[in-house]
Order: sequence, then C-alpha cells, then structure tokens
Amino acid sequence: MQVRMGSVRGRVIQAVVLVAVLGGCGRHDDGAAKPSGSTSAKGAGAESAAAASGGTIGTAGSACELPVSFDIAKHWKAKGIAAEKELSKASKGSDGDLSGALADSLLRQGPVTAACEVDAKPAGHIGFLRVWTGRAQDSDARSVLRRFVAAEDNVSKEKYRTVSTGGGLHGVEVEYLYTSKLLDETKKERALAVATPDGPVVLHLGGMDTEEHEAMLPAYELAKRTLRTA
Repeated sequence: MQVRMGSVRGRVIQAVVLVAVLGGCGRHDDGAAKPSGSTSAKGAGAESAAAASGGTIGTAGSACELPVSFDIAKHWKAKGIAAEKELSKASKGSDGDLSGALADSLLRQGPVTAACEVDAKPAGHIGFLRVWTGRAQDSDARSVLRRFVAAEDNVSKEKYRTVSTGGGLHGVEVEYLYTSKLLDETKKERALAVATPDGPVVLHLGGMDTEEHEAMLPAYELAKRTLRTA
C-alpha cells in the first residue's frame, strides 16, 4: 500500500493539535521531563497534609464551567476543553475517519468526555487533575467509573469504595495501577465519580509517575473535600 508523506504529515499535525488541547500530553504521558528528586521532594513537602486553595472552578464565569464546582490548589492552572468543538473539527479533517478516531481517543474515555484540566506544573509537579462529564441518563456513578477505568486499558489492582464529598455529593472512588506498554512502567492513578442532575462527573488524577501522583494527592483531596453541585 502506498502511503503519501503529505497525508502522514497531516496526521502528525492533527495529533499535535489535539494533544495540545489536553495540556501538551497524551492521556497517560503527563510530561516530558521530571524535576530532580530534591525538587520533587521539596514540592511534596510544601503540599503536606492539605493543599491551600487557589480559587474555585466549575461555576459560571470560571475557567471551567461544569455541573460541579470545587477548589483547586494554589498555583494550579485550570483550562476548559471544548471537546465537542474539537471532535467536530477533527471529523471534518483531510484524513476523515482517522482524524475523528484520534480526537475520540484523546477526548473521550468510556462514557465521559473531557471538559477541564487543571495543570500542576505551575505548582512544581508534572501531572493534571482532569474533569470528564457524561450524559444525564448515565446516573449510576459506579457503573460510569468502572467503564471509565476499563477504557483506560492495562489497569490492575482496582480498589473501589463509596465516598461522600464535603459538598454533600455521594459517589464512588477508585485507586488502581496503570501500566504503560510503551514505557514499560507502572504507576498509581485514581478517580472519583459522582452523579449530578446534569450527568455524571469524573475527576481523575494521574501524574508522570507514582511519586508525582502522591505529591499531588493533597490537591486531589482538596477538590474532593470541596466538591459540590455548581
């Protein structure tokens, strides 16, 4: 089969553009470089038991308008994701179905679609707290979360539990391990799903590796503690 270089180049450009929408990285790659051990340890110490709030997102007029609102950690940077717009644009690209499939793989995971990401890099960490939203008819938070994790592939040792947020929402949380076949590395991840009248919401915390993931946990706990219907 003959492959046109222009077409390949176009596909690469499409990939770069779509990856940029999700903060300059793919779903499982939260950064290209890692700080030294001393820098990472220093950051972890600065965010020990509790993260200081850097403001609230989710409400009208905030960086991300969502069915829920929550506090983000100080210095973390939130950015909304216009997933449907990007999906529509990709589906009309020169590569047709390929572009659409690429966009779908980046902007959808199981039953939910990317809506917001909160970047930890300004706070000295490599990772994101991402928010995904779903359809109103998907009202079972546990089912949504299981499908979300199953769509990630290469996961193991899932531990689910029922949780309540500080804002009065009830949901399900999971901790698990994700193994990258490309990097041959395994790291911790976790996610929380709640049901709202406007549909389910999933908060997902990744990180470049387990060390970064654990250093960012105070920010995740801050979001969970303040999570409420917007």
